[in-house]
Amino acid sequence: MTGPPNLHLPAGTTAAGPFSTVVTPESAGWAYSGLRVLDLPPGGAAEIATGDAETLVLPLSGACAVACDGADFVLEGRAGVFTRVTDFAYLPRDARARITSAGGGRFALPSARCERRLAPRYGPAEEVPVEVRGAGRCTRQVTNFCTPEAFPADRLIACEVLTPGGNWSSYPPHKHDEAGDGECALEEIYYFEVAPAPGGGPGVAYQRVYGTADRPVDLTAEVRGGDTVLIPHGWHGPSMAAPGYDLYYLNVMAGPGPERAWRIRDDPAHAWVRATWAGEPPDPRLPLTGPAGATGAVR
Repeated sequence: MTGPPNLHLPAGTTAAGPFSTVVTPESAGWAYSGLRVLDLPPGGAAEIATGDAETLVLPLSGACAVACDGADFVLEGRAGVFTRVTDFAYLPRDARARITSAGGGRFALPSARCERRLAPRYGPAEEVPVEVRGAGRCTRQVTNFCTPEAFPADRLIACEVLTPGGNWSSYPPHKHDEAGDGECALEEIYYFEVAPAPGGGPGVAYQRVYGTADRPVDLTAEVRGGDTVLIPHGWHGPSMAAPGYDLYYLNVMAGPGPERAWRIRDDPAHAWVRATWAGEPPDPRLPLTGPAGATGAVR
């Protein structure tokens, strides 16, 4: 790894209490985006306070029940991130919630500091838009469970990306760190899961982040399951799935703009790559996952 060490957070290095990952705006050195990953044993429960941030409960593995502000949601969840699209719950700012799991599991809590207080809501897996982007070795699946067009929120934008082994995603490299010129300012968190080797050994992937002359940043990281990478600014990509290891990452974004929007600008040095996709078919391995009827549902 090169660059400031706090941009790549290896699994477990930010653990606190029942959370194996904790990224706050303060620890990231920015203003809005946050992420916690809650680990519950069978029969486990946790009380969480959202504070000044709207928050999602997104099962990574396992099922759970969520109680918040008099609303009760049962999340069917999934066996793992490579098995299906999951349902999720939205929690407003200034709320307390209780999360319980009969079978245990791991639950991502992406968050964004916000001004408006919306109502708690349930996000069914069947309503989550799934799209296949790119072509050939640049094909990936994007699961748009909390993007601006898919689910209402105040500032939070979140999606999942699944990349088959040997493919590149977040490519061409792009950025969204300033308003105007086709982009908007968004702080971004990448949280990774990597499919293990057939014998059970850990999988591996790679992430690149680099800056501009005015705002330098430089990171080339080998990432494994449970790792997090912070994108304060600059070009990011590619996210490289090593051959043999499917790659998952959760993107969490928020920013200061008056409009909740996700607009990016490709690095001009590599933007031409998009034009090569026109005559190339998408990778037939995609989509890797689908909604509730797919294999791997936790009941």
